[in-house]
Parts: sequence; C-alpha cells; structure tokens
Amino acid sequence: MQAAQTDALMALVPSVVALAEAAGGDIMAIYNGGPTAVMHKADASPLTAADLAAHERILTGLQALTPDIPIVSEEGCVPDEGARSAERFWLVDPLDGTKEFVARNGEFTVNIALVERGRPVLGVVTVPAQGVSYWGAKGVGAFRRVSAESAAQRIQVAVPREGGLALRVMASKSHLNEATRALIARMGHHELVQAGSSLKFCRIAEGAADVYPRLGPTCEWDTAAAQAVVEAAGGHVCTLQGEPLRYGKAEVLNPDFVVSAVPLADLLVA
Repeated sequence: MQAAQTDALMALVPSVVALAEAAGGDIMAIYNGGPTAVMHKADASPLTAADLAAHERILTGLQALTPDIPIVSEEGCVPDEGARSAERFWLVDPLDGTKEFVARNGEFTVNIALVERGRPVLGVVTVPAQGVSYWGAKGVGAFRRVSAESAAQRIQVAVPREGGLALRVMASKSHLNEATRALIARMGHHELVQAGSSLKFCRIAEGAADVYPRLGPTCEWDTAAAQAVVEAAGGHVCTLQGEPLRYGKAEVLNPDFVVSAVPLADLLVA
C-alpha cells in the first residue's frame, strides 16, 4: 500500500509543479506591468489581481487533474467550507506574500499542497520572480529546480552547527517579538538570516538555514506546501510541544511552530 501511495504521488508531481509555475507566470505578467491596485479583504489583508489570477489558474488546473478531490484556497473553498474536513483535499495559497508582491521585493511564492488525514503529503512552492521551484512528497524526497537548469536537484536539510558554525536562524524583523527572541536566545550562538513568505521553509529544506521559529499568527494555507517540502528533505515542522502541524482543523489558524533541520529539543542549549 505504501509503494502504491508513493507511486500515486510521484505521478501527480510533474503536473502540480507545472500548474504552480503557470500560476507564477500569471503573477509575473501583472508584476512586470508595474504597480498594481491593492484591495483589502474583510480581515484587512491585501488582495491584488495577481492573487485572483493565480487562484483561478490553480483552481481550474486542479479540478481537471483530480476532479474528485476538493480544493481549499486562501481565496475561497470549493465546493464549500466543508472541504477542509475532507480526508483528502488540496490546500492552496495562490500568492503567499502579497505584501512582498506589493513592495516588489520578489520574495513571494505560489503554494500548493495535498493534505491526507491532516498531514501534507505533497507540496510545491514556486518563487516566480526568481524562477525557482521547490517540491517534496512523502516517500519521494525533496527537490529544487532553477528555470535555467535542465534537471532538478535533490535537496536535504543541513547538519546544524557543523564545524562549530553559528546556528542560522530564519527570523523576520516584523515578527521578532519577545517570545521569539527568548526562544532564539535559548539556542546559543546564532546568526539571523532573512527571507520572505514560504522561502523561510525552503531555505531550511535546501540546507541554507537551520531553524525558523514562528511564534505568531499564520493560517494553514501559509504552511502546508512548504511543510511537505521540509519534511521530504528530512526536516521538521512542529509545534512548541513537538507535534507536527496538522491541517483541516476546526480553526484555520496554526499554533506557534518551529521549522528545523533537527528536533527543536536538540537545538536548545540554555
């Protein structure tokens, strides 16, 4: 049964990567056209034409690829809100990092995840402005491809503090609250590394950073795809109690969590 599941995931990967990259192309067409108008949703979060174009592209593509699997997107659920309680569903953030898109810093992503029984088993994260795609699936491994390269490269997490180096901690200045500072302080000698949106997860998956503590609000669609990539690369995405993040909960908000190359307990020195 496990082999059959792995084969099924491997068969889906090329189509889902192509779909994410096509959505990235839609986003870049708007991005390259200059500043875009910003709308605001009920929760005051920003929304642009690029979010909606990517949503429509992914929605149409996934419905054609797997018509029997419901789709949950930040921009709407199909067929209804009950989709998140399904045993198997797609979880999508068409444009993760709308603020980065508006700021035109290039650090925004397209995220598509397949969730089974509350766990992400396949995830694709593309970085349209950089022409880079990451993907990972349970039992398959994690990969990175630069558009200019002909083949994907397998990626894996690094060994923290190898050779006595400082622990590389992903941290956003805008989210560096006191609780986060206190947790980082318990990790001993470290250096801070910056990146936007789901790129923080991908940096850990490819071995460019060691840990990313997020003690603040995020939603399920912000993390599912990147969690699949990190876990397929050998890393961990867990709550502060050491439990993997789960999806399809009654509450769409995630608890505080840490993304790391090794379990959080192994990183704490104080």
